Amino acid sequence: MENYVLDGIMGLCVGDALGVPVEFMGRNALTTNPVIDMREFGSHNLPKGTWSDDTSMTLCLVDSLTNGINYKDIMYKFSLWLDKNEYTADGVVFDVGITTRQAISNYSDGINPLKCGGQSEYDNGNGSLMRILPISFYLYQRFGTDISNDDAMKIIHNVSSLTHGHKRSLIACGIYINIAVFLIKNGNLQNCVKAGIEQAISYYDSHAEYREELYNFNRLLDINFAELPESQINSSGYVVDTLEAAIWCLLTTVNYKSCVLKAVNLGEDTDTVGAVAGGLAGIYYRAYNIPYEWKEIIINKEYIELICQNLYNSLSGMYDNVFRYITYLEEADINESCNWEDGESDADGIITIPFPVYNIKIDEFIKDVYKTNLMTNNYLDYIKEKVPENSTFEDIIETADLTLCKAILTYYIRQERFCDGTWADAVKNKVFLRLLMRIKDLI
Repeated sequence: MENYVLDGIMGLCVGDALGVPVEFMGRNALTTNPVIDMREFGSHNLPKGTWSDDTSMTLCLVDSLTNGINYKDIMYKFSLWLDKNEYTADGVVFDVGITTRQAISNYSDGINPLKCGGQSEYDNGNGSLMRILPISFYLYQRFGTDISNDDAMKIIHNVSSLTHGHKRSLIACGIYINIAVFLIKNGNLQNCVKAGIEQAISYYDSHAEYREELYNFNRLLDINFAELPESQINSSGYVVDTLEAAIWCLLTTVNYKSCVLKAVNLGEDTDTVGAVAGGLAGIYYRAYNIPYEWKEIIINKEYIELICQNLYNSLSGMYDNVFRYITYLEEADINESCNWEDGESDADGIITIPFPVYNIKIDEFIKDVYKTNLMTNNYLDYIKEKVPENSTFEDIIETADLTLCKAILTYYIRQERFCDGTWADAVKNKVFLRLLMRIKDLI
């Protein structure tokens, strides 16, 4: 069973907990005595597995997204955390950023949630970057990896603006979420990171109001960014430093463990750099590749798992509009679903070929599929890679993984652009039906 929500959030939480005991320690001190395992006490005198505001605020967002996007509800949950100690590891709030605290106070004073966040250049700490990862799950479910549109990017910016509203913070969050959605889809790590960065930068470069801030992110576009020595990677609480450090750690390591340990041992804002890097690494390497002994020591682990499962179940419900066609496709009469119109002569005497005309139910089905992330851009490449040479699609549907099912579904839907009756065949041969049933089983 896939659960990319748990992959990312557990990855973030473990990275956060690794960094809590050594927060504020310098790089030189950690070079002498590096973090190699979960520690206790330390900077905040807390037991092993304790997570900080990074995870708490992330869980607030996870919990809120279960019921969709509601900025007021997100801020309300932030206030429950700060004022009532909810969404915490052990009932204690500690180490709250100044900008974040002020934003929540603004909300309590009745200010519009989207106006609560600081908007000056001095409000570019990493307080929104550290907690924004759950938005990637919501957007991926709605748009797939193609989130370079105003609707998707506005959601990212709004969620950041709840506490951090300066354009630099918005761009950092936009880059981070673009990378995350490509990692959710999976593929070559370097290609996913590159695609995410380029997609985000291209969006911002095409919007004049953001263009003047892009120079702050130039290093991420350098093809040699991953080759930079550690001495040139900063790990402060500044949002650009945190973003760069997290991406650099991800690109220069080969598994979850080495990524988060590298992030934490950079020093300074260790919990947040560990959390931001750990979220991406968790998505890519999956939660089952996080060291078991680290996960088991996380305080309130079951609570985290429950909240993540709730969001995952909620997001999976986005498919309900598509799955409702299963009953129709089980009983569909191809003669009622599709009629063939005869070719006609135009003014020049050219006769068009016959073409299919589908009933409203089939048209609605196709439109609803397009509204999900079931359509995939690189479907031909994936089919070529995964479908055996002497097999047909119909032979392998019941054993196909989710990505292959999406690729086959995309093939059938896109093929109809040739007006050759592909949809009619897919209805007649129960291909659409079998794909939907297989996808429903997999998610």
